[in-house]
Amino acid sequence: MEPDINYFNERKVKARQIYDTQKSVYNPYFRTQIILNSDGFHHLQFSARRERDKREQLLKFSLLPLALDIIKKSGTIQEYRKLLTPIGKPSPHNGSVPMKEVQYWGLVALVGEKQIKVRAVLRQIGDGNITFWSVMPYSKFRQGLQKVFTEGIEDE
Repeated sequence: MEPDINYFNERKVKARQIYDTQKSVYNPYFRTQIILNSDGFHHLQFSARRERDKREQLLKFSLLPLALDIIKKSGTIQEYRKLLTPIGKPSPHNGSVPMKEVQYWGLVALVGEKQIKVRAVLRQIGDGNITFWSVMPYSKFRQGLQKVFTEGIEDE
């Protein structure tokens, strides 16, 4: 069942305000600022160019403050992936999409009053800035308990 549209829009505006109040967050592991750009906020709403369902977006919006806190405090990396990924728009000449090396890091921590396990995902394209990419529960909730994820961090 889809959430009430007014409630959804309020939560989205609040998440956007939290996201937009900071341009970056310092991370002690990388000893650098993690950039909060429009790609990261867009990815909370869309995956593989399709809109996520409203309940999933609401979950990601609610976890956003926890993710920013994890980034600020995390001195270790729990997950890492390096992929060759198509980045950008197809060429008008031949339709090919340039491939770039993309790195993903997962920062996992128990956070919040209920001590839930949350994964914040960072991304770097080539040798560009490290950016916020996503947030998700580390495992799926089922009857109030968490179930371990098996999918890749770059997809979530």
